[in-house]
Amino acid sequence: MTPQDASKKTAEICRLAPVVPVLVIDDATTARPLAEALVAGGLPALEVTLRTPAALDAIREMAKVEGGVVGAGTLLTPQDVAAAKEAGARFGVSPGATDTLLQACEDADLPLLPGAATASEAMRLLERGYSVLKFFPAEASGGAPALKGIGAPIPQISFCPTGGVSPSNAADYLSLSNTICVGGSWVAPKEMVAAGDWAGIEALACEAASLSV
Repeated sequence: MTPQDASKKTAEICRLAPVVPVLVIDDATTARPLAEALVAGGLPALEVTLRTPAALDAIREMAKVEGGVVGAGTLLTPQDVAAAKEAGARFGVSPGATDTLLQACEDADLPLLPGAATASEAMRLLERGYSVLKFFPAEASGGAPALKGIGAPIPQISFCPTGGVSPSNAADYLSLSNTICVGGSWVAPKEMVAAGDWAGIEALACEAASLSV
């Protein structure tokens, strides 16, 4: 998969909803009902971060949910890419980008949302062919004003800001012309997942899905 094709596919996924839930899953048995609740609430694109031992099993369960598009976050190595692909991930997300990781995703035909926090990082990825990037860590990197500033001279890049994005600032990012969607964990609070409050999570997803880009 070429970087251009990867970015086209990533853009299609990012446009499914204004918010991509960023999920850290400790218990794979919660994965399927969690995904069902989020999809029912209008958030079909789901990012499961590879930060827990349960992550790959969670991806396998979520991949079975009708209407869902599950991806793997925190991709760092070619081994991560291979494991995510085998588990059923349909896209990948990384906090930054290295040539090795980019090549692994291209070889595996796994669309990647690579991370960038500066104009130079964004330009380097654009030079390779990536035009849809993750702005990370969004708030720590200056928030919506910084993303607006970076986007002004590089309008051909679209971003999914992630990291510190919340209901209180999501609209600030989504109002920017270079924001395609945002990534956030607030739609699946750990305490609600632990309690099995799927109706509550579906309600949070509905609220997030109503945000406008």
